[in-house]
Amino acid sequence: QVQLVESGGGLVQAGGSLRVSCAASGRTFSRSAMGWFRQAPGKEREFVAAISWGSASTYYADSVKGRFIISRDNAKNMVYLRMNSLKPVDTAVYYCAAGDNSDYYSDYVASTTYHYWGQGTQVTVSS
Repeated sequence: QVQLVESGGGLVQAGGSLRVSCAASGRTFSRSAMGWFRQAPGKEREFVAAISWGSASTYYADSVKGRFIISRDNAKNMVYLRMNSLKPVDTAVYYCAAGDNSDYYSDYVASTTYHYWGQGTQVTVSS
């Protein structure tokens, strides 16, 4: 089992940067794929980024590609999402999730791939 706690959210101006973090506990963390999802008010939860267990592969939604960077430190049981060039449309609650590894982008995008979820951290981008 994996427990996840997000932190680092906050208020930032458009064009700014922010890094959100996810602290994980549990023996299977280092073998889990990790993902970030977000949910804006009135919208469905959507995939943002994912990283395979050994950091060999990363995956991004088209809307954040080139602006966001996902990384992990298995020695510290941490996952990070560095968000650059933030836009007001990036405003959402950001969730960390742990799930199964795969060779397919479509698996990482699907919320059903992930078995454990954090409580989320609010990111607000002002215009």
